[in-house]
Amino acid sequence: MTEHNHDCGCGHDHDHEHEEEVFLIADEEGVEREMVMVYSFECDENVYAVLLDRNNPESDGVIFRIEQEGEDAYLVNIENDEEWQKVVAAYDEIVASEQQ
Repeated sequence: MTEHNHDCGCGHDHDHEHEEEVFLIADEEGVEREMVMVYSFECDENVYAVLLDRNNPESDGVIFRIEQEGEDAYLVNIENDEEWQKVVAAYDEIVASEQQ
């Protein structure tokens, strides 16, 4: 959780904690890792999420497609190589433009 001292829209002007959303994601070996979403972006009319290992934020992030079903959202692996290349290129562009 992160401490914030600002008007967060909760209707009160005070210090309090905001919960970070934690996802349990299994890696290739089946080991579950606690991941937190650090960024989301759009590419070709889809929305993607960048997640980092909560316990090792210096490790490489992972990217998932976010799919909506009613009010529920799901993280979906990107299986298609063409989609993966487009998403990585779009994310690299975003990172490059933010570093300028």
